[in-house]
Amino acid sequence: MRVSGIIASAVFWIFTFISISRNTWFDFYRDAFSDLGGSRANDPWIYNYGLIVASIFVILLSLDMIMISRTKIGVVGGSYISIAGIFLALIGIFPAGTRPHTFVSTWFFIQAFIGFLIYGLGEFRKYPGYLATIIIIFITALSGAIIIRWPSAATIEAYEIILLTVASLIYVIKHRFQ
Repeated sequence: MRVSGIIASAVFWIFTFISISRNTWFDFYRDAFSDLGGSRANDPWIYNYGLIVASIFVILLSLDMIMISRTKIGVVGGSYISIAGIFLALIGIFPAGTRPHTFVSTWFFIQAFIGFLIYGLGEFRKYPGYLATIIIIFITALSGAIIIRWPSAATIEAYEIILLTVASLIYVIKHRFQ
């Protein structure tokens, strides 16, 4: 379960690339990834099911965080990650063009980054370097979202997904040596 965050990212990218191959109109610099699951997409189920499958691995990651955490704050951080996993599934259930889509897609990212930050706070006494790294990722995500003028939703989504993947990789590395 420890590598589940990395698996979630791999699942997302695999399903996304398959969906892009079925939707040649998709433009990374103009569209949002969610457009691949919307009404104008060919086989939108590919992208949407990919999100739902990826969400299972995010929830497995959260369970690992909760089970190995030695602090209440760490458990809260893992719980936020589980909520992010639920929101990721909801993005697939409420695809682009549906009323709740923007809310669930925005809050997936917010919950995930806050979850990693809170988990890092819970690990501070034992692993201060881990918290410092997570703070850098959090600030990078937040400042990138606010400061950079992104050409499309897909570009900022890719940026944020890469940062979440890095946070998951650092989580694996941190616990590999325990």
